[in-house]
Amino acid sequence: MARPREFDIDQAVDRAMDLFWSRGYAATSLQDLTAVLGIGSGSLYAAFGSKEQLYARALERYCSRNAGALIADLESATDVRSALRAALTAMAEADLCDPERGCFLVNAATERSADPETVDKVAATLRLVESTIAGALERAQARGELPADKDAAGLARFLTTFIQGLRVMGKARADRAFLESAVANALTALD
Repeated sequence: MARPREFDIDQAVDRAMDLFWSRGYAATSLQDLTAVLGIGSGSLYAAFGSKEQLYARALERYCSRNAGALIADLESATDVRSALRAALTAMAEADLCDPERGCFLVNAATERSADPETVDKVAATLRLVESTIAGALERAQARGELPADKDAAGLARFLTTFIQGLRVMGKARADRAFLESAVANALTALD
């Protein structure tokens, strides 16, 4: 009879996410993971299959939480400019507070660009963000909050690209004034 698991899978994924996010995939060893998770390598393999599969779950968790929060904010927004400003400002603030860590999505895209599964997950998340922003902008147009002649899909693509650039600039330790100015300037595209 198999022994029951002695650890919480969700908590383990969260801890692994934090470790991969802080150190990156390559700099995180199996020993680092087992130490942080408080399990043996056999338990890690039994629960997750491999370091790579655990990384995929950690990236999925990050994308679900962060893209999910943005989606919820934009889908419930009655003022798209305010919602976008708040979201972009929160991203800049997160990077100011912990620039070394940066954005796990950006880190994954740059560190694991040769891994098809990582590339697919990053691309799918960015498509979801883009389509969510486009939907929010279209709703804003219907309410008269955004000029009807604006290309919602084009603006969504610009803002999705801007978000990734903002996160890279945060990791590059751009200062508060720079990041705040960048956010303000990006939002002028909605005028």
